[in-house]
Amino acid sequence: MKGITRLPGNRRHALIPVVALLALASFPGATAGRAVPGPLGVTAAAGATRQSARVGALFGGDLEGGHFCTASVVRSGGRDLILTAAHCLSGDGDTDVVFAPGYRDGRAPYGLWRVTETFVPGAWSDRSDEDSDFAFAIVASKGGMDLEDVVGANELVTGRATGGAVVTVSGYPNVLDAPVTCTNRPGVQSRTQQRIACPDFTDGTSGSPWVDGEGRVVGVLGGFEQGGATDDVSYSAVLGPAAAALYREATEP
Repeated sequence: MKGITRLPGNRRHALIPVVALLALASFPGATAGRAVPGPLGVTAAAGATRQSARVGALFGGDLEGGHFCTASVVRSGGRDLILTAAHCLSGDGDTDVVFAPGYRDGRAPYGLWRVTETFVPGAWSDRSDEDSDFAFAIVASKGGMDLEDVVGANELVTGRATGGAVVTVSGYPNVLDAPVTCTNRPGVQSRTQQRIACPDFTDGTSGSPWVDGEGRVVGVLGGFEQGGATDDVSYSAVLGPAAAALYREATEP
């Protein structure tokens, strides 16, 4: 079994303006699953919807210790797979990390799902390669049900051109007990990295999915500067052959 450990200070250091952010009204379509026309580049509180339930927070053991990264459910044959940033996980040792889909206000409405196995790219484990800052984890079933049975899942797609469509990024700043979301069009940072301008994506949002208008995950917040050194611009490695190969490994029977 591949274990994981929590990494402290996983990204940003700027504090989110909590009062101002919570005052923002959610705009139509600004949830984890559908990026529909609306204000671009505006961060708002994410509503509790069927789509947003597929995004959750990662905790070390239980809800008491606070959440440290974001993850989302991606479709798999085992119906038990989540996607996050590689710098949120470790490929060595035992772990007590749990995933809380749809977490908000100190509660896990869909339960806590314990990580049992992780899949981290060798290039990340060997040298923290920013182009390999994505990872998968399998969670244990609960009461005879798999994770997808409870909250559903988004399809993971690789090989998509950066900037081809707007995406919605949703995640959990570690100073908030509810997710935030922002829709905008990604731009090219480099041949292997993409960027998006969305304010107030601070510590804790690493691993946030980038979801296109068809409900497909086309990026994961991480990569360059482990997701970004400021709270206004976030990054994702371009999901290409390496991500596709790791997904196949994670979903092999």
